[in-house]
Amino acid sequence: MRSKPNNLINIGVWLAVIIGLGVGAWLTRSHWQPLLVAAPTEMHDDDAHGPQLPTEERKTLELNKQARANLNLTSAPVKLQNYWRKVQIPGVVVDRPGVTDRGITSPLEGVVAQVHAFEGDVVRPGEKLFTLRLVSEALQQAQSDLYQAVRETEIVRKEKERIGNLINAGIVAGKRIIELNQNVRRQAALIDAHQQDLIARGLNQEQIEQVKLGSFLSSIDIVAPSVKAADANIKSSPENSGFFEIQKLEVGLGHQVTAGKPLAIIANHKSLYIKGHAFKKEASKLARAAEKSWNVEVEFTEDNPEDWEPIENKFQIRHLANTTDPTSRTFDFFISLTNQSIVYEKENRPFIVWRFRPGQRVRISVPVDEIEDVIVVPAEAVFQSGPEAFVFQQNGDLFNRIAVKVVHQDRSNIVIANDGSVSPGFYLAQNSAASLNRILKAQSNSGGLPPGFHVHADGSIHGDH
Repeated sequence: MRSKPNNLINIGVWLAVIIGLGVGAWLTRSHWQPLLVAAPTEMHDDDAHGPQLPTEERKTLELNKQARANLNLTSAPVKLQNYWRKVQIPGVVVDRPGVTDRGITSPLEGVVAQVHAFEGDVVRPGEKLFTLRLVSEALQQAQSDLYQAVRETEIVRKEKERIGNLINAGIVAGKRIIELNQNVRRQAALIDAHQQDLIARGLNQEQIEQVKLGSFLSSIDIVAPSVKAADANIKSSPENSGFFEIQKLEVGLGHQVTAGKPLAIIANHKSLYIKGHAFKKEASKLARAAEKSWNVEVEFTEDNPEDWEPIENKFQIRHLANTTDPTSRTFDFFISLTNQSIVYEKENRPFIVWRFRPGQRVRISVPVDEIEDVIVVPAEAVFQSGPEAFVFQQNGDLFNRIAVKVVHQDRSNIVIANDGSVSPGFYLAQNSAASLNRILKAQSNSGGLPPGFHVHADGSIHGDH
């Protein structure tokens, strides 16, 4: 009869164990439930995909009209042409010695009594630059000698007139008239010598005539020279009219100067030089370009072409220097440059602005040899990655990437071999090749542009805001 209570006890114990296990499982469910879910998922992924196989790289991308506008993308048909391979040489704009700048010197000893033009001012030929108060004893003596010689000549001529009738009457011997004629010739020679002396001292013919009348000069005006005196090749034009600019004043008011003393530096930058700096190994190429009169191209830094009249960028080498700089081991060559200018007036004075200025840096492209039957595109039309180069052929909204062979490149252009990869008549993108390559990779990874995404100008893809 005792077995029944024992069975009840055993059943109670088992129920307690089962309930405890259930409660423990419930309390620890956050730890063991992920294990039950992850295993089937991993098995499902492995079963569904299996081993991954490499896919062929995509070569075509799609760009709608708006995306092309964001990139400022342009396309143009290609054609076969000949291309001159060029070497890039640095250079600088310089003054043309003996033409651009002129020194104004004092012809006489004196004191600067007045300065009529200052640095930055523009003067026309013949306008006053300085007024000098003369203090030269030699000048005063030269004027006095000229005046005395003129008066002495007048006296001798009057004497000849007085005794002319007496000689004819036999009262005065004819020997006297011979002596007077010799004296006239002697005074004429003295007058001519004194005039030449005054001309050498800076006096003009009008001033010399005043001295002959007894009006001695106590001051003198220094004026701007004519353009022809500076350079016979410079022709007056409406924009500069032969103006000179006061580049530097060497003296000030009240300064005493001697004959030959520099007073100012004036300049007319109409005619300049472009001076290139080349190495000895490039001498034969430059000599051939100069001999054959090949056109060279010049890129001016810090220039705003839209503000000026267009110029034909075809220059020629004038001459090569025959000396080498011992420090840089370079030699110079020179290209003639005709400048452009704008004249404006302020405070009743003209001022001039030149397009090209001495010291302005340039890049000179000198032709070396000609490459025949090639395709030339802008540098931005080619994407280069290591040894590979690609262009993009447009067909409506589609752009096909094509591998090409580059035979030459410079700062502006890339020359592609005519090997059949690109045929004449193909429309190629002329810019943004790097951006197109980034878009191609993005579309390859995403299978195209998803709805709600757009292309930025740098080639990156972003969602609509």
